[in-house]
Formats: sequence, C-alpha cells, structure tokens
Amino acid sequence: MEMNRALGLAISGAAALLQSAAPVRSQETIFPKNTPIEITVLFPAGSSPDITARVFGQVLAGHLGAGVMVVNRPGAGGAIGYRHVAGQKPDGHSLVWISGSIATAYHLGLLAFDYAAFEPVARVLVESPLVAVRGDSRWASLGELIAEAKSRPSEITVGNSGRGSDTHISSVALFKSAAVEILEVPFPLAQVVPILLGGHVDALVELPAALSNPVKTGSVRLLAALAPGRDPALPDVPTAQEQGHDVSMEIWRGIAAPRGTSVGVVAVLEAAIRKTVQSPEFVRASGQLGVRPAFMPSIEFAALIDREHRRLGRMMEAVGLTKQP
Repeated sequence: MEMNRALGLAISGAAALLQSAAPVRSQETIFPKNTPIEITVLFPAGSSPDITARVFGQVLAGHLGAGVMVVNRPGAGGAIGYRHVAGQKPDGHSLVWISGSIATAYHLGLLAFDYAAFEPVARVLVESPLVAVRGDSRWASLGELIAEAKSRPSEITVGNSGRGSDTHISSVALFKSAAVEILEVPFPLAQVVPILLGGHVDALVELPAALSNPVKTGSVRLLAALAPGRDPALPDVPTAQEQGHDVSMEIWRGIAAPRGTSVGVVAVLEAAIRKTVQSPEFVRASGQLGVRPAFMPSIEFAALIDREHRRLGRMMEAVGLTKQP
C-alpha cells in the first residue's frame, strides 16, 4: 500500500514537472522563429493605437522569441481589421490589437458580429483622452474654453477621430456634462492632430500617444485629462473632474485571437504578454507616450470586454449614437 502510494506521489510529481515545463516547449513549437506573428492595428499609421502597438510588438518579440509584425488595416471604425482577423486560422499567428472599438463598431452597425468572435488573450494598457489646443491658444484651462463656448453656442469647433470613436464619445460626454453646445468636427484619425495644428479647429479631444511629440515641442497645450485621476506620465495636466466636470474615460487595449484558438496557445501568449507589460523597457516607453501599462489575464480580460460592451452600448445610446438605418 505504502509502495503504491509512494509510486503515485512520484508519478504526480513527475506530471507536475512536465506540466510546468510544457509552456516553454509549447512556445518554441507554436511560435517558431521563422514564422512571424501578425498584430492587426485597426487604425492608421501615426495614430495612438498604431504607436502603442508598435512599441508593444517590439518588446513582445523578445519575450516570445518570435518575429512580430504590426499591420495597419484601418477603416469603418475598426470593422475592416476585425473582420480580417476573425477570418484567420486560429493558431495564434493572427492577432488583433483589440479595444472598445469592438463594441462601438458593433453598436453603430458597422460590424455584424461582436466580441464573441474572438478569444481574449490579455489586456496590455489603458489610456485616457486629453483635451488639447494649440500652444498659442487664448485658453489656458478647460474652464476658459467652456466659458467661451457658453457665450458662443455651436461656434467653438472641437475635432475628434470620427463618429463613434473613443474621442468622439468622450467629447460628447464632456460638453454635454458642461451643458454647452460646441460644433463636433470628425476627421480621419491620422489627420486629427495636423488639423488642430493647422488652425482648422479650435480644440481637440485626442489620445496621449498621438499628442506626445506636439506637446514636447510646445505646439500643443493640454487643458485636461478625461481620467479618473492624475496620470503619473502627465503630472501637470489636471483632470476634468478636478475642474468641476465629472467625466472620465479609461480606454483599454489588448490582444485577442480568432475564436477557436486553443487554451494552450492563449496561455503561451498570455505569459509572454505579462512579461512584456511588466518589463522595464515597456514601462519606460509607455510613460513617454502618456499611457499606462495595465496587464490583465485572459479570464479577467474576457469579463472586462463583456462589461464594456454593455456599458458602451448604454453610453452611446445616451449621447445619441445609434445604428444608422
């Protein structure tokens, strides 16, 4: 009896050792160095999603031991890229830089399927929209902008990156909470910052990474962060809440794979992403871009996406963003 018990314990111990070693072998087998992984970015080059995905992909490649290519497939609020990745082989080599756009594209009727078409792998980062003006603007605070907007209804122009985008929803929520009427001006994502710098709009709601260089050069001034608290990467930028407007948005980005991707493949990717997000080089690069590393494992990320799908649907309905006939 004791011998059988000892043998059983030995077998169990050996099995545990084999199981703990499995991810290493699986990584080498699933992601050979000569077969690159492709991450689809849903928006154009130079946008915040593009910039952050490229920084992430570069660091991920080192932790995964495989090449990582970032490919832009913009259009239809992210729907074009989502459709492409959803139709790929579920082997872990075709991934998408997923965000709340999976919900907004669906709720706007741009996408026939929702987040259930994907296997969430891990959240990577969060960021919050910023209210920005040109460096030579007459407004030094959000309060000054809103005060003038109240005295000139529907005359102040505020740019965003398109109907139903994170920046559009954030802008509508902010100015609705302030009870002011501004003129929303949507532009293709890659054009938004140049439009502000060219003087074609008075202000802009945009994401941090796209504004990092103009802010450093002084050509753009930040009036407010639509964040739940001051961002350590932007310590001098007050939140909208500090300035009397209870509006905050935390926009998340992460990695998802086509539905049907195996648990083993997801586990290997998740482990490599955890190492990437926690690495000093990614933390440092994120701080320079004004975004926050925020790893979340697959199961928790799936629950977040589900909650966000419903929350964004309600929010879009509240601000009048619904499916077009």
